[in-house]
Amino acid sequence: MARAGALLALWVLGAAAHPQCLDFRPPFRPQRLLALCSRYSVFGCCDEKRDAELTSRFWALANRMLAAEWADCAGYARELLCQECSPYAAHLYDAEDPSTPLRTVPGLCQDYCLTMWQKCRRLLRHLSTDKKLWALEDNRDKFCHYLSLDDMDYCYPNLMVNKNLSSDLGHMVADATGCLQLCLEEVANGLRNPVAMVHAGDGTHRFFVAEQVGLVWAYLPNRFRLEKPFLNISQAVLTSPWEGDERGFLGIAFHPSFRHNRKLYVYYSVGIRAEEWIRISEFRVSEDDENAVDHSSERVILEVKEPASNHNGGQLLFGDDGYLYIFTGDGGMAGDPFGTFGNAQNKSALLGKVLRIDVDRKERGLPYGIPPDNPFVGDPAARPEVYALGVRNMWRCSFDRGDPESGAGRGRLFCGDVGQNKYEEVDLVERGGNYGWRAREGFQCYDRSLCANASLNHKLPIFAYPHTTGKSVTGGYVYRGCEYPNLNGLYIFGDFMSGRLMSLHENPETSQWQYNEICMGHGQTCNFPGLINHYYPHIISFGEDEAGELYFMSTGEPSARVPRGVVYKIIDPSRRAPPGKCKIQPAKVKIRSGLIPFLPREKFILKTPSTPRPTVRAPTKAPRRRRPTATAPPPTPRPTRQPGGRRGGGRRRGRLNTANQAFRDGEVRLVRRAGLLSGSGRVEVFVGGRWGTVCDDSWDINGAAVVCRQLGFPYAVRAVKRAEFGQGGSLPILLDNVRCKGWEHNLLECQHNGVGTHDCEHEEDAGVVCSHQNPDL
Repeated sequence: MARAGALLALWVLGAAAHPQCLDFRPPFRPQRLLALCSRYSVFGCCDEKRDAELTSRFWALANRMLAAEWADCAGYARELLCQECSPYAAHLYDAEDPSTPLRTVPGLCQDYCLTMWQKCRRLLRHLSTDKKLWALEDNRDKFCHYLSLDDMDYCYPNLMVNKNLSSDLGHMVADATGCLQLCLEEVANGLRNPVAMVHAGDGTHRFFVAEQVGLVWAYLPNRFRLEKPFLNISQAVLTSPWEGDERGFLGIAFHPSFRHNRKLYVYYSVGIRAEEWIRISEFRVSEDDENAVDHSSERVILEVKEPASNHNGGQLLFGDDGYLYIFTGDGGMAGDPFGTFGNAQNKSALLGKVLRIDVDRKERGLPYGIPPDNPFVGDPAARPEVYALGVRNMWRCSFDRGDPESGAGRGRLFCGDVGQNKYEEVDLVERGGNYGWRAREGFQCYDRSLCANASLNHKLPIFAYPHTTGKSVTGGYVYRGCEYPNLNGLYIFGDFMSGRLMSLHENPETSQWQYNEICMGHGQTCNFPGLINHYYPHIISFGEDEAGELYFMSTGEPSARVPRGVVYKIIDPSRRAPPGKCKIQPAKVKIRSGLIPFLPREKFILKTPSTPRPTVRAPTKAPRRRRPTATAPPPTPRPTRQPGGRRGGGRRRGRLNTANQAFRDGEVRLVRRAGLLSGSGRVEVFVGGRWGTVCDDSWDINGAAVVCRQLGFPYAVRAVKRAEFGQGGSLPILLDNVRCKGWEHNLLECQHNGVGTHDCEHEEDAGVVCSHQNPDL
């Protein structure tokens, strides 16, 4: 196997490197060459539109300055304007520092600044609106000190020649061991063992998440969940609360023509006369509600008796050929002890197989048809449904969409097959293939007599790993989405027991597969708004949305009755697609159910020696906010949670909710509009005999925790910004840049600019969402 780094272009991350644009997202490669800022045409933070805007500013500066001045200043003007396009623009403009306003001029290195001051200091009167800077232009030392950065690694132009910052920009980030540094975005939570995430392929860009108990939830592209389940067959599904129970609702697939025929297929465990079976059924969506299944429409397609309670398989997929692929387990128990060779090697048994059927027609008295090119059609000793055999318990399979440009790889079928005692494996499934079980486990023999039988013609896995790495593979997907070009062609999968995320990449010349483990981003790698670098360790399944972006589902407690499951989107922090390239236009969906907005549940626990502090979960999307990060934990322990960034919101009018009483300095109240819960509202604080608002500069979940505790709520759910609960326009702004640790008795004990000292407007009024209920339950 090739060594890490031989096939993928990797960037070994330096201690300080953290490319980030002014929109707090990774840099990108523009679709067209830039005119003014051509230095950043290969990789940076400007597209053609922004380059044109900067060009207009450049010529506007030329028109405002004397010709003699412009001759000396044109080069400086271009260089300074174009730092918005630098891959490190967020650092150059101090965008990450919540204690300082966004710069109007990038941070400059001392030597460069001194030279510019000597030749062209008047330029900044035209380039910047910062009057403090204007006042310093005749004092060289103060002028250049004002334009300096605390972190001189990022000052311009030295960062251009800093090898740690400039080498291999735009390549995937890896640590010194070759472990890929990726990040996550929380997408859904509160799920009971989420076993599948699928899309309908109908242009709506909805996604559907199935719980092991037998419920399927519909989510809109904005991640709002419909209150009413899309499907609820929990009364029919056979499962239990036992941790590790493999029975339950196991798979779902939408018909390729779902847009027209409204059909979908499910795979679940069922009890029939005290026996355990697996059932594959067809359902139709309701004629009255496209977000709900007509439960009376169930048509049973196939039932297979299970001799044991484990190894139930569970994957359903439609291929490009339009046929339904069904992945069954070997029936359970250790070593596939059924019959002479076990179920998996028995072509007349449906267990331990990949099956392929035609759900659009019926034949031979069956509720489905047999594809004429199935490999064992006409073999009297084989079931005609069998497409491949020698399967132990394939848990999660996927078809490769193919390279977005060339189509290379399209139709490849990847599966993770759970091993017995020693090895987990990843297989490329082909028509008629025998994948070895129980003769082989991974690359090694399991049943030596069967293993020696050359006539079985076993196909070896493309990758196998020992149980020192993990004990239950969860198959994944080849990334073919648009948003993260560096991930294209990377097969990402995981392990349920160890919590490891892993990847494989094929060398097209040798057909060898390169393995790289995936680690959550260290240090500042995931220091982007809304991203996290930790996850619950029990990786249950992977999913792909309609646009091809990749997700996985995991839980902190693998019980079908415990709502600890989370859906995470996989993010590459090293490079994104250029703006506008990945824009989608979802088809409209009629909504007949209530909607539940998504709230992330990143939790930060405040410790106290006496009274309990609020347990809080972090908001997301933090403009001008430095997110605390955590060193990625090893995969086996339960990952810890860290506080995150900030969440912006819309403007709403508030309604006063006051009482006539004597107030003490530091007391708070929440002002909210009618219909909102009592724990939500704009924060108002009492100081010096008057009520006033709090500016959202530096406002975070720790400040929200202080407010919630004052008001008697044990949990702070969200720190709200941008006057989401309305503007307190009739009141003074009393506090700004409030920076709390979380243990303070009131906001006055937190750091702030001083009562009444601020540079805010009421459109920045802060708020909170508090709760009496633990948001993780």
